[in-house]
Amino acid sequence: MSSKKLELEIIALSHSVTQSHSYAVVLGEVNGVRKLPIVIGGFEAQAIAVALENMQPTRPLTHDLLKNLMIAFDVKLTEVLIHRIHEGIFYAKLICKSHNETIEIDSRTSDALALAVRFDTPIYTFENILDTAGLQMDEQMGQTPAIEERKSKTTSNKNDLVSMSITDLQNMLQDVLDKEDYIRAAQIRDEINSRK
Repeated sequence: MSSKKLELEIIALSHSVTQSHSYAVVLGEVNGVRKLPIVIGGFEAQAIAVALENMQPTRPLTHDLLKNLMIAFDVKLTEVLIHRIHEGIFYAKLICKSHNETIEIDSRTSDALALAVRFDTPIYTFENILDTAGLQMDEQMGQTPAIEERKSKTTSNKNDLVSMSITDLQNMLQDVLDKEDYIRAAQIRDEINSRK
């Protein structure tokens, strides 16, 4: 049973509505309206956020190390494929090329997404997975809960930052970078940039 392969893109990263201490990465169908929310851990969320925001951590993160190793050994990541969902867990593969040989490597979906962002590699899934686990978004229907959660958290976080001085924001930015909280750092950086 083959199913049509569809391209996805990361459209949101937020705290999970359903699970505390977790995040949700929301993938959107390219040229479509369906969204695929995937619950991931905090470490993986930060790894994705760092790459999305083009931040340079003081030390290489695990996914940066893996990318550097792949480059050093001439392994190219050509695509990420979310190929299966079973009991609410998504399964992914890294499709790599090395010396004209295609290699498929099993991966946690969150790790595969963190690498896809670093390599600027396309992300795919099958239509039957979107049919099973995807959410349809429509302008009149409103946003999915994960995106509404992201908006409300982002708004409250931004409101906290709006009242702070540039000096306080810069000090806070350094503090959260030292703690490697890259999601919060991105919010602070955006607030600083909006005042320039």
